[in-house]
Amino acid sequence: MNMCSIWPRGLRRREETKEHDLGNGRKARTSRRGGEDGFTLVEILVVITIIGLIMGLVGPRVLNYLSESKVKAATIQIQSFASSLDLFYLDLGRYPTTSEGLAALVQRPGGASGWNGPYLKNNSVPNDPWGHPYRYRSPGERSPYEIVSLGSDGQEGGTGTAADIKSWELK
Repeated sequence: MNMCSIWPRGLRRREETKEHDLGNGRKARTSRRGGEDGFTLVEILVVITIIGLIMGLVGPRVLNYLSESKVKAATIQIQSFASSLDLFYLDLGRYPTTSEGLAALVQRPGGASGWNGPYLKNNSVPNDPWGHPYRYRSPGERSPYEIVSLGSDGQEGGTGTAADIKSWELK
């Protein structure tokens, strides 16, 4: 079996054939392999192994940066809510109640005559970067209002990216 036939098209090794005149009308054919156009299986395996090692070292760092960026995004959103709540306070002289929630920043609460909203872009209250709604309480125990993201796990407490992000701890 010719080993060249197992290589995919385009990766086959080139074989050169030449005819030589031996006289008396006889001709002889000689062939030799030309330059290698493809890659050997060993070369391909070495490259795949190197790529695997690089991904094994770089992959966890990239995933860690992604997790950290979600924590930063939640922090920025909470700070944005704080600015919007301050504008709400300037217009109405109070913060939204717990029952009105953050929705009062995009929809006029009942009986709010000085409301000049919406105070958030896109006329909607975004969820945290993990898809969970923010928790809002007013009056809060530590400040006039409290906004909390429950982190990646969506449950109270936690450590690392699962830790709660609290508005009163950002100031």
